[in-house]
Formats: sequence, structure tokens, C-alpha cells
Amino acid sequence: MTSACPEMIVLTGAGVSAESGIATFRGTDGLWEGHRIEDVASPEGFARNPQLVHRFYNLRRAALRTVQPNAAHTALARLEAAWPGPFLLVTQNVDDLHERAGSRQLIHMHGELRMVRCTECSASWRWEEDTSTHSRCPSCGHTGSVRPHIVWFGEMPTDMDRILARLRTCAIFVSIGTSGQVYPAAGFVDMAARHGARTIEVNLAGTATSQTFHERRTGPATTTVPVLVDELLKAHQIQ
Repeated sequence: MTSACPEMIVLTGAGVSAESGIATFRGTDGLWEGHRIEDVASPEGFARNPQLVHRFYNLRRAALRTVQPNAAHTALARLEAAWPGPFLLVTQNVDDLHERAGSRQLIHMHGELRMVRCTECSASWRWEEDTSTHSRCPSCGHTGSVRPHIVWFGEMPTDMDRILARLRTCAIFVSIGTSGQVYPAAGFVDMAARHGARTIEVNLAGTATSQTFHERRTGPATTTVPVLVDELLKAHQIQ
């Protein structure tokens, strides 16, 4: 093992979970699982039709019980466990497959499907069952204020101060399965590169930000990510 291991940040998007059977964020028709994005992923949509939004996320939460982490998730958990330097995994995904694979140094910048929060008191908590307009907040007792703990359009991603601080100090930045179209995550590679980080992209095909990366790996996450993890560990003499 080297005496000083560089700091690493890994960013993951929908492409890392797609091979587990989780649908990517939106289709080519602009719909998210058959719904207009504005109807199920915005504060305005929730205010307009909370029943639809609850039903949509209830179905997605239930679907998580039918999928399992894939080889990309387990490889990243292995990388975190073996890496002796500072390590942070930032995911745009709202599923919990990284946690189930063993990842611990993790930020869900777009929220978590298995959490809910209260619009009245801002409390948040783990939740496995269905929600509805009749759900009651255990903190303030308000009924009808429970919503998915998801970052919707027009809302600020979580832990951005911490993420941005780490981007300024990381020496290796890896982006896996992201489209390069959703900000602020699409701008992470620019920030990391400006501060001298080695930047690596892993994706099925080129993205809007591919030319910004120093290195690119193309192929399914389940095959390319384990290979990259092995290379990173070997390069830094980590067994």
C-alpha cells in the first residue's frame, strides 16, 4: 500500500442501476415511466395532484424489493472498503442498491426513495410502506404534509456544500452511468479538472461531457466498473 493515497470521488447515475432492472430517469419521449416529468417530479405537480405523486412513488418503492445490486455496485463497495485515502460516492440515484452492496461513504444528492419528509416541519425519516394524503408526520403530527424525500425539479440537491468542497480537493474523479445533461452534477467534472484531478468517465456511449474527461471507458457498467476498480487498486498497490 502506498503511504499517501489520493482522495477519490465517484459520481454515479442511472446507468449504474439499469442492469439491475431499474428504469433510467426518462425515456426518449420525455416521459418518466409514462408520466410527464412535471406531474411527478416537481413541487407544483405534487400540489396539483398529490394522489398521483404518492401512487407513483409507492410503486417505485415497491419495485425496489424486486431488484438486487449488480456487479458495478459491489465493485464500488469493494473499492471504498479497500481505498485507504479519502473516498466519497455521490449518486444521482434514489434507489438503495449502493447501500445494499456495502457502500457507506455515500451522498444521495437527489434524495432517497426509501425516505419521506414533512413539508410542514422538514423532518425526514426512513419509510418502507405506502404513503398517501392521509399520512401523518410523527414529528409535528400534521396530516397530509408527508412527501417523498426526493429532490424535484426546482429544488436544491442535498449536501451540495460538502460535495463542492470535496471536488476542490479530490485527486481522482470518476463518473459512471451519468448522462452529462443534468446540472449541477454535469458540472462536477469541470470543477474537479480545474483543481487538478484525474477524470475518468464510464458509460455505454459518449455523453454531453465526454470530451471534458481525461479518460473514457465504454461498455456496460457491470463489466467496465469491476475492471476499472481492479486497475485503480493495482495502480496504487492496494490488494
